[in-house]
Amino acid sequence: MAMAHILVIPFPAQGHVNPLMLLSQKIVKHGFKITFVNTDFNHNRVVGALDSLMDSNISLVSIPDGLGPEDDRNEFGKLCEAMLRTMPEKLEELINYINASNGDDKISCIVADAAGMGWAIEVGIKMGIKRAFFWPGTAASLALQFSIPRLLDDGIINSDGIPTQRQMIQPLPGIPVMDTAYIPWIRIGDSTCQKIVFKYILQCMQTLKLGDWWLCNTVPELEPVTFSLAPKLLPIGPLMSSEHIEDSVGQFWQVDHSCLNWLDQQPPCSVLYVAFGSFTVFEPTQFQELALGLELTNRPFLLVVRLDIVDWSKTAYTNEIQGTRGKIVGWAPQTKVLNHPSIACFISHCGWNSTIEGGSNGVPFLCWPYFADQFLDRIYICDVWKVGLGFELDENGIVLREEVKRKVDQLLGDESIRARSLELKKMLMNNISDNGQSSKNFNNFIQWLKA
Repeated sequence: MAMAHILVIPFPAQGHVNPLMLLSQKIVKHGFKITFVNTDFNHNRVVGALDSLMDSNISLVSIPDGLGPEDDRNEFGKLCEAMLRTMPEKLEELINYINASNGDDKISCIVADAAGMGWAIEVGIKMGIKRAFFWPGTAASLALQFSIPRLLDDGIINSDGIPTQRQMIQPLPGIPVMDTAYIPWIRIGDSTCQKIVFKYILQCMQTLKLGDWWLCNTVPELEPVTFSLAPKLLPIGPLMSSEHIEDSVGQFWQVDHSCLNWLDQQPPCSVLYVAFGSFTVFEPTQFQELALGLELTNRPFLLVVRLDIVDWSKTAYTNEIQGTRGKIVGWAPQTKVLNHPSIACFISHCGWNSTIEGGSNGVPFLCWPYFADQFLDRIYICDVWKVGLGFELDENGIVLREEVKRKVDQLLGDESIRARSLELKKMLMNNISDNGQSSKNFNNFIQWLKA
């Protein structure tokens, strides 16, 4: 009998490829075959960074995103418009090609990233294929998008999605009060980009009701109210890479494993792990304050510095900041790092994958959000679960070196934050135990795929 064949398509960003790859690795264990579709641009990066063998039941394939080689794919507005013009037709061609060349092994279901790939579900409907959505962020950030009609009616945002004034709002009952300055879609690029992204979100929200299943990488107790607002949303988190799976599959950068040996030589619970995900960029002044702040703490630190995190020609700091206590890598095997006994805390951009990974390992946070829904995640980390602290900016919008040291000392001196972090870990891990709610939800999904 042919294996059921699932096509998985993430939004073309590292924080979307990662959880969908973890989901794929989990699905494959149940006897399925996966075709994982990246854009050509990201496919080349993923294949170039692979340092371990792929599961033979996961094929990596790609289609064009509609942008030229010279275009900047961090310009989300431009990227979204190009994708919408190009990718639906290319996806359909790809599915037809797979179905024609695979005999009985035709695509039986599309799992699409609900954050930006809703059009793929329309392709599924057109071709008569089963459809599921996966939402890679907090359930609250999805609920926030569901509340757009209300935000428009109440005059909180205008028809371009831009807040009419800065104020504190509670978008939906049970969701924390938030500043309109931190609405996710207005934390992306300039105002032109924000308008395009907002329209793109509205379009994707229209397609959500066409999905048979909505899955997300969280657990019910983390944000209980959200699930009463969106009962169709099923938590299957935390998605983790299992012991024998390398967490470098799906990475855009080559993973530097040397930091694990370095961590082995540090005392338990001593190291500051500092990583800002795949998008954060720093002004040279800010990067220098961060580096000097880490030096000031007098603690060992592991700092992840992507090549494009700062304009190196404008900063005096390169390797000098390692000193005797620091280690700098270009990209880290983050799951293994956070699981390491020497880690004391995580200075993070609060992307959802990092938040879930840190939480699953009982690591407390220092929050430094950069864009999109990271500000909402910070509210949960600091104010709702109380497993972390945020940094204060000075009058020029800079986190000063003294502030870095002050917050590290405060966090690591607070036993109650550490205790709550360990409670959070227990709650997350209970959900993926055999009888846990996430495991039950996932198994129901697998049964549906097999039906």
